[in-house]
Amino acid sequence: MKARVKWVEDVMFLGESGTGHTIVMDGPEEMGGHGTGMRPMELLLLGLGGCTSFDVVQMLKKSRQDISDCVVEIDSERSEEVPKVFTKIHVHYKVTGKDLKEAQVKRAVELSTEKYCSASLMLGKTAEITHNYEIINVD
Repeated sequence: MKARVKWVEDVMFLGESGTGHTIVMDGPEEMGGHGTGMRPMELLLLGLGGCTSFDVVQMLKKSRQDISDCVVEIDSERSEEVPKVFTKIHVHYKVTGKDLKEAQVKRAVELSTEKYCSASLMLGKTAEITHNYEIINVD
């Protein structure tokens, strides 16, 4: 996997993935940012959310659960001192579907967070990661 980051101006950077997708990153205004892009640490949380959501959706589909939506909400805390690493991360899963079995949802969330989600396992080296879930059953 490769990535490239190019400085644009001030504290704005253009990130390009190995697959050719781009994203603008910008720092806070007090550091010269202009609010034109996400901050790099926000991207880490989005990566965590995307990684674990992918796992949960795939596992629920494989277990023949009629899933129609999965939303992950993440709250975090960072160290006050440099390096300002994440110290606490809470991941809340909202899984929607028809006749979803709680045991299957619980298992998918636990397997993702404890075994499969590379981002979660990596960030867990510096942060206490907790999670919970809610199931929204629809007809």
